[in-house]
Amino acid sequence: MKGLRKIVDNVKPTFTEGGKLGFLASFFDAIETFLFVPNTTTKKGSHIRDCIDMKRTMFFVVIALIPAFLFGCYNTGSQVGLEGFAAMMYGLVRVLPMLAVSYVVGLGIEIVYAQIRKEEVAEGYFVTGFLIPMIMPVSTPLWMVALGVAFAVIFGKEVFGGTGMNVFNPALLARAFVFFAYTPFMSGETVWVAGLGKAEAGMIADGFSGATALEQLSTTGAMNYSISEALIGLMPGCVGETSVIAIAIGALILLGSGVASWRTMVSVFVGGLAMGLLFNAVGANAYMEVPAYTHLLVGGFAFG
Repeated sequence: MKGLRKIVDNVKPTFTEGGKLGFLASFFDAIETFLFVPNTTTKKGSHIRDCIDMKRTMFFVVIALIPAFLFGCYNTGSQVGLEGFAAMMYGLVRVLPMLAVSYVVGLGIEIVYAQIRKEEVAEGYFVTGFLIPMIMPVSTPLWMVALGVAFAVIFGKEVFGGTGMNVFNPALLARAFVFFAYTPFMSGETVWVAGLGKAEAGMIADGFSGATALEQLSTTGAMNYSISEALIGLMPGCVGETSVIAIAIGALILLGSGVASWRTMVSVFVGGLAMGLLFNAVGANAYMEVPAYTHLLVGGFAFG
């Protein structure tokens, strides 16, 4: 790492104000602070100095997302009839391009705005860029992912002044934009694995599709999956939302690192359970009669 630090220090003057590539200062700063703790410190006043800055905090969140991401990749392959390593590789081939598009488009826009404002590249997009592919169906076209990301970053964040100024969550705004603009791709009985294929007789045949558990519950009040399958996550759904166990591992990482508050998490689940019980008491339709705890295990509730 010392050798890499030396290389970065040697080229840094070229990217600072007055250097030949000074117009790329924000881009260079983003790379440097991604690799190293910033080597500039305050000179006066009372401060606590350690290696945990905002970017490192965001990285903890990304690390916490990895269990759900990896299981989501495996589940993508599992849903088309594959097992083991083959299922994981199939899922990675489907999901990694979505992740790449999310980061390339989102960070590209962030860098352009940072250069215009002569500011640092905001660290928040490291998390947003990871979240967006995880809250969309794996069958979402890449151009649609790119359009959703661009809309979210520009109209949900940058027009308000950037990180800390935005009134919307960019990841959720991307999902909402794609949902309302291209509803058939995001909701319905055949959205999740439509066109991905199913392993039959050792071959992948196009045309397999299936409804998510939430779609089944909303239409019939019952689902074709057990509670254990909902906990493990071997069921259709967006990449990051199916496995409650993988999500719980991420939650423990957030709590253990001090990034998240257990009060917030507990409050969300208590509120969700309370609403489920209220629906049960009303019982106006089959969906309202679904056991309250079921709502905590399916759909995007736990991941949210």
